[in-house]
Amino acid sequence: MNKLPLAKRVQILSMLCEGSSMRSISRVADVSINTVSKLLAEAGEACIAIHDEMVRNVKSKRIQCDEIWSFCYAKQANVKAAKRAPIEAGDIWTWTAIDADTKLILSYFVGDRGRESAHAFMCDLRMRTKGIPQLTTDSWKAYIPAVEEAFGRYVDFAQLIKIFRSTPGGAGRYSPGECCGTKPEIRNGNPERKHISTSYVERQNLTMRMSMRRFTRLTNAFSKKLDNHVAAIALYFVFYNFCRIHKSLRVSPAMAAGVSGRLWSLEDVVAKIDEMAPPSKPRGPYKKRA
Repeated sequence: MNKLPLAKRVQILSMLCEGSSMRSISRVADVSINTVSKLLAEAGEACIAIHDEMVRNVKSKRIQCDEIWSFCYAKQANVKAAKRAPIEAGDIWTWTAIDADTKLILSYFVGDRGRESAHAFMCDLRMRTKGIPQLTTDSWKAYIPAVEEAFGRYVDFAQLIKIFRSTPGGAGRYSPGECCGTKPEIRNGNPERKHISTSYVERQNLTMRMSMRRFTRLTNAFSKKLDNHVAAIALYFVFYNFCRIHKSLRVSPAMAAGVSGRLWSLEDVVAKIDEMAPPSKPRGPYKKRA
């Protein structure tokens, strides 16, 4: 089977993790864009398996949750006019949960912004944590039933409601009105008020936009396929959790949380890809076309 050298595959994955577009990677690495797309899909499957296997039974004291917007193929308002738009075209929301102490991404979910997505996200988060954590989300209403269904009474849950000042002439294209204050709302248990915050998860949203070209504002590098979008997100979170040293922690988030005892590299991701690859079959006899 024809396979790229290890160094070349690591180079491609590194550029994907640093926000390069697939066409620029194709030019720099001197490979076909189909090769880049195929490696991204394989890395996505491997990283989903890595996250599912490693991020388990995490004892987290403080968790912050948020959702970040992106789109696939076309923005929601333009889907009807788009030619050959796939069924998954339109707005996509990525739900994320971060441990405020170790900065570990505990759970993520890619879907819409509805109640079913919130429920799936919270159930996955519950399966990956143990104990009674303090959970803080923004004011999105879908969190309230989802947290109750997933955690029950075994959580200290609060929402941070932001208060915006109206801007004369309306807000900018991508900027809401100026935030002039916040109001904590306790929904369950007894959370500490000084820790009712979403600052870390919102900073993580900025890191996602800077590290994945698909999330950049006003770009033509948006996702054309949902599968590639999910694969890029899975690769990014494994790179962030296991392969990247957090500047304030001086270790990776996985090491800080006790999930891993060492700093990973992208060679480990490539090794997982090879482990999950189906066994190669001997090539059959050559047949001439009539």
